[in-house]
Amino acid sequence: MNISFTKKQVEYITSQVESGDYQNNSEVIREALRLHQIYRDKLIADLQTEIEKGLNSGNSQRSVKDIIESKRKSRKTA
Repeated sequence: MNISFTKKQVEYITSQVESGDYQNNSEVIREALRLHQIYRDKLIADLQTEIEKGLNSGNSQRSVKDIIESKRKSRKTA
């Protein structure tokens, strides 16, 4: 596997190793991937929860046009 990093990313990875928090670059990357997976899993679970809430809330009496218009009005006043 070949991975390319930006200069800023390389500097960050290097600084983490130099700080003593990690023994090598691979540890930094593995930790970043582990945290990314946790973040993604939580994001997906939260979205699924919100979708379920919407599905279980019943049908709205408003039309799509009404909802869009309401959103437009709230943006103008914000």
